[in-house]
Amino acid sequence: MPAESDRRLVVTERRSPTPMLGVAVVEDLVDAIVSGRLEPGTLLPPEGPLSEQFGVSRTVIRESVKRVEEKGLVTIARGRGTQVRPTSSWNMLDRTVLTSLIKHDDSLGVLDELSVIRAQLESVMAAEAARVRDADQLARLDAALRRMRETVDDQTAFRHADIEFHEVVMATSGNRLAESIARILMERALESWRYHGVDTADAFALTLSEHAAIHAAITEQDAVRAQDAMNGHIVESWRRRRLPDHAGKPTA
Repeated sequence: MPAESDRRLVVTERRSPTPMLGVAVVEDLVDAIVSGRLEPGTLLPPEGPLSEQFGVSRTVIRESVKRVEEKGLVTIARGRGTQVRPTSSWNMLDRTVLTSLIKHDDSLGVLDELSVIRAQLESVMAAEAARVRDADQLARLDAALRRMRETVDDQTAFRHADIEFHEVVMATSGNRLAESIARILMERALESWRYHGVDTADAFALTLSEHAAIHAAITEQDAVRAQDAMNGHIVESWRRRRLPDHAGKPTA
């Protein structure tokens, strides 16, 4: 029979005397599971102890645990308690789950996987964009690349222009499912300092050159070249800025 977890494993350092909202309870439970403090097979404490720890009612705990179950992290069985499920059952595209996965990704394994999947999705969309783009879509891509060139010496503005370029390519492809998944991956990754890593001195110049190659392939409607250029850009840009495993946050 699975062992019940030590109740102290559940609540993070965010605890305060103020009652926590349900969303915060969900985030703490997800974080406890994703971080490994609550291992697969472990039983969550009963509603009573959890209610006392989080400073909320049993109703809030009950609803919060249901939300965690919907994310695939636990299974609720009447008479047997709430058991943590293996990682293969987790919905890793869920915002809270993916954010926590990246947060605890000291080895950068999750970000490595994310970059590979993002490269695959966006390269397919770049190929389709090359096939189907029209004059208006090409004009938007022209404008996005132009903004990258104009802001290459402004780190913040350049990154915004970079994101805009990718968004135009994805929208042009017309593949709504691939775009939705790629956006989720990119948005969650961009929230993490680990994903930003450390830029080399020539990082922006290389990035601009890679985007220009993608732009040229789409302009010339060369789907194969567009796919290769996008895949190479995402893989190589991650390789350039990737921190060593278990590295701490870079100082400014």
